[in-house]
Amino acid sequence: MRSQGVRGGTREVTVKAAVGDRLIVESTSLDKPRRIGVIVALYHADGSPPYDVRWPDQEHPSMVFPGPDAHIEHRTPARGGPTVP
Repeated sequence: MRSQGVRGGTREVTVKAAVGDRLIVESTSLDKPRRIGVIVALYHADGSPPYDVRWPDQEHPSMVFPGPDAHIEHRTPARGGPTVP
């Protein structure tokens, strides 16, 4: 994933994810909705890509290397309840 630098350049940003986080991929066209999937497995202990993501419209998870149009929405545990991995 990339983000804008202070002077208009770009810098590489490594996104860290955990199982249960949501991967949101914004649409690149007006006629297609953004995609939202749940990260179900990691390949690296530090949470760096790639991730196995389960999309609601697919039966099996797929390996994803997120691009610049994607971001992670971190899961927050419910208050007072146990955390579920």
